[in-house]
Amino acid sequence: MKRLILLSAILLTACQQWKPVEGRIMTPWGENLNPSSVLQEYPRPSLVRDGWWASLNGEWDYAIVPTDAARPEKWDGKILVPFAPESALSGVGRKVGSENALWYNTSFKTAGGNTLLHFDAVDWSAEVWVNGQKAGQHTGGYTRFSLDITPFLKPSGKQELTVKVLDGTDNDRQPRGKQVSNPEGIWYTAVTGIWQSVWLEKVSPAYVVSYDVVSDIAEGTLAVTVRTEGGDQVEITVDGVCAKAAPGEQAVIKLPTPKLWSPEDPFLYDVDIKLFADGSCVDAVKGYAALREISAVADAAGHKRMAVNGKPLFQFGPLDQGWWPDGLYTAPSDEALKFDIVKTQELGYNMIRKHIKVEPERWYWWCDRLGMLVWQDMPSIADNRNVSWIVNDYSDVSWETTPEVKDIYYKEWGEIIAQLRNHPSIVVWVPFNEAWAQFDTPAAVAFTKKCDPTRLVNPSSGGNFIKGLPDILDHHHYPNPAMVFWDNDLVNVLGEYGGIGCPVQGHLWQADKNWGYIEYPDGEAVLKQYAEYAEGLKDLVGQGCAAAVYTQTTDVEGEVNGLMTYDRKVVKMDPASLSAINRAVIGSM
Repeated sequence: MKRLILLSAILLTACQQWKPVEGRIMTPWGENLNPSSVLQEYPRPSLVRDGWWASLNGEWDYAIVPTDAARPEKWDGKILVPFAPESALSGVGRKVGSENALWYNTSFKTAGGNTLLHFDAVDWSAEVWVNGQKAGQHTGGYTRFSLDITPFLKPSGKQELTVKVLDGTDNDRQPRGKQVSNPEGIWYTAVTGIWQSVWLEKVSPAYVVSYDVVSDIAEGTLAVTVRTEGGDQVEITVDGVCAKAAPGEQAVIKLPTPKLWSPEDPFLYDVDIKLFADGSCVDAVKGYAALREISAVADAAGHKRMAVNGKPLFQFGPLDQGWWPDGLYTAPSDEALKFDIVKTQELGYNMIRKHIKVEPERWYWWCDRLGMLVWQDMPSIADNRNVSWIVNDYSDVSWETTPEVKDIYYKEWGEIIAQLRNHPSIVVWVPFNEAWAQFDTPAAVAFTKKCDPTRLVNPSSGGNFIKGLPDILDHHHYPNPAMVFWDNDLVNVLGEYGGIGCPVQGHLWQADKNWGYIEYPDGEAVLKQYAEYAEGLKDLVGQGCAAAVYTQTTDVEGEVNGLMTYDRKVVKMDPASLSAINRAVIGSM
């Protein structure tokens, strides 16, 4: 009994070591965060393996040292993983910078056998050691990577995990979205290191790595390709229909009673996959898939419209930056991730443009389940400095960069598409935003189409337009909705407008220098202006506008043009009135 009390005291002391950085506004989920139970949900809902797994989220040792320094002998303190050190919820609140390396260290226990170590996102370059032996490395701040750490494990007892991270942030070399070293205006605080879940998983020597699904609504089929590590046959079962194939080969499943996925009815099929080796089942996983089609169709007036399952649908939603005042890139909880999506639906929207950021897989899983359409941006490499931007006309202007930077772009964009393409909620890929680091646009669009020919491509949202590229012509216009020129061969959309600012005292990131494209003192005035813009948007819909994106879901740092405050505690406009306006816009096509 004494030992149990002592252990409880030690655990309590450990928990008391962590506290969020003071002086930052907090979301409700951040205020109630339990450091001993951080983001404990299964991180990969599209591929669930029954069996042992363990989250490594929690308190780790950390140190910030010069980039060329050796592994630290002493640690600076504790950091709450997976929150970046710049964030309040990390408990650190320190800038790392390109001149320093961020080191992590922790210990863990395994269940024995073959063990995979998963990092869901580390920004930007990571080297990993297990028990002092190098286990692997990875570059890219927005995609997961996994390491088979079995050869490095001790037979029993605690195992040591060490990670070194380098992050150049705004070095015009690596994708980084809106992160900058010196945040101001539309540019936000840098995020360094681990910012999504870290976890362990026990697998057999031969196991399922991933699968791809391509749906055909005309034939009522799902074509499934399973990638494995070892094994000689896979068995895929959907809706009672079983198909067999070799690993890497496509199996086509004819659904007995095809049911489509749509925003109104987001139906998902369970997918059961078994892997066999020499006739024995060695691995089994559960996933899901949807039967749905994304296309462009012409209406009676000849305007190109975006269609879901062949049915034209006006897509209308907010620009969603995915930032949090307490966690920066990292939502404080799974409930918080879901909240933004549910609130967007409640406010009458049917689409989200995920703006130059990639979310954890559970965010897309929630969109799949809830029926929220998603436009997915590629995180930009550079901002709008020294970039020629030809607005509202066709142009062949291209950002001048190096082959190395282009290789980094294609590596990361390809990995992002491969990681996300099974999510039916994603309907549009956006390779570039507003001419920021926009280069070789025809090649980038062709690459995107090759990676995934099943979705529409928006070559550059609001950027330099290249004649003859599929599929979308995207204008940005602030603050009122406007589109200066049209192309009847393309889907014409308004990729950004609005930005109506309204600072709400007590819910601000900073005391001054807050801004919106226009500003009003209260939500009633904002709603009146929003409604006027909605009438103008309806006029554009009648002229051929097929979709629109309003800036933005929440305030972000110094931007106060959100539908909600940065801490998600205040919806600035009357929700019922806003929902009615938005549903009327969607219904006006």
